Amino acid sequence: MTDPRTDRWQLPDGVDELLPDAAWRVERLRRDVVDRCRSWGFELVMPPLVEYLDSLLTGSGETMDLQTFKLVDQQNGRTLGVRADMTPQVARIDAHALRGDGPNRLCYTGTVLRARADGAGGSRSPQHFGAELFGHGGFESDVEIVRLMLETVTLGGLAPEHLLLDLGHVGVYRALAADAALGGDDEVRVFEALQRGSVPDVRARLDEAGATSAAAERLATLCTLRGDVSLIARARDALDGAGPEVADALDTLERVVAAVADSQPGVPVLIDLAELRGFRYHTGMLFAVHDVSGATLANGGRYDRVGEAFGRARAATGFSGDLKQLADRSREAGAGAGTSAAGHAIHVPDPAAHGAWGEVQRLRRDGERVLCALSGDPRERERCDRELVRRGDAWTLRPLDPPSVPDLS
Repeated sequence: MTDPRTDRWQLPDGVDELLPDAAWRVERLRRDVVDRCRSWGFELVMPPLVEYLDSLLTGSGETMDLQTFKLVDQQNGRTLGVRADMTPQVARIDAHALRGDGPNRLCYTGTVLRARADGAGGSRSPQHFGAELFGHGGFESDVEIVRLMLETVTLGGLAPEHLLLDLGHVGVYRALAADAALGGDDEVRVFEALQRGSVPDVRARLDEAGATSAAAERLATLCTLRGDVSLIARARDALDGAGPEVADALDTLERVVAAVADSQPGVPVLIDLAELRGFRYHTGMLFAVHDVSGATLANGGRYDRVGEAFGRARAATGFSGDLKQLADRSREAGAGAGTSAAGHAIHVPDPAAHGAWGEVQRLRRDGERVLCALSGDPRERERCDRELVRRGDAWTLRPLDPPSVPDLS
């Protein structure tokens, strides 16, 4: 029989808490991410945790509806949703609250809550970070977002050569599907076959849809268009005759690859034209950055039509990730050493001594972590690596034995 006193302290599946060591790593990474976005000219916004459901899900589609926890506002009976993704909220802020005509660069961090984890053992309460660039439809804004995404991921200490930048473009599939005159259920079946990577299934679905042989061949070829940056040239040959939309998409990919090679040359790049993540939502470039284990650290893409749902059709591109996952991966890779605050502190055995308080305040202003002794409890000293002592007329720091600090992550 389960002890109710034990159950009382259990957290829901996929919902976690951070103890001091891990919490400090995540918080310091959050500050670094926000500061880096600010240095790029991005403005910080803080969307609310809950919104009315019809506003929260506008433009985000069925997927977010299934991921959103819902509750009733006791003041007026309307249905509220707890945000499962912050990107639609930031799009609303751009379209409705800021209403500028020029480009808007917005960044954000905050916890989201999801009804289901993305995978087995995944978190349902990620701490999102991200950046969105609104009001510019050119490839330059995609370049800026991809470069910033890579910079923020490496703030955790991960080496560029241990990452993988995955690039795609939904415009290629959209143009080929239009050329094959796919619509309705036919497009859904072909799309699902492409996601399985099955060339025979793609061909069978296209035959059922009555697509011409040339259009069908180009769509089936998408399953094989995955590789390093040399793939772009191969794709031009394989998709020759597909129309200007495909050529434009490949041009954009080529420009982004060249920009990344110039700014972050150590990052390997993978081109995957069959990757159609978020196809119903995205309208152009897709990008994601993975670590050596294959974990996705951040991802995003272009989603030009989302502002239309809020009354303003604004071009948009952006990325997001999970700070907790990024901090964990950096720690597992041995990166970001020294980000924990545990053990790096100064002990003050006699804070009431003449002049001690002024010295304590000076040390804190200089960024030091200072613990003033509490009477009758010597254990505080064990958590510190230095001690503030008086030597004649001056205060000085003396080293203590390395603290034995438990891993609280």
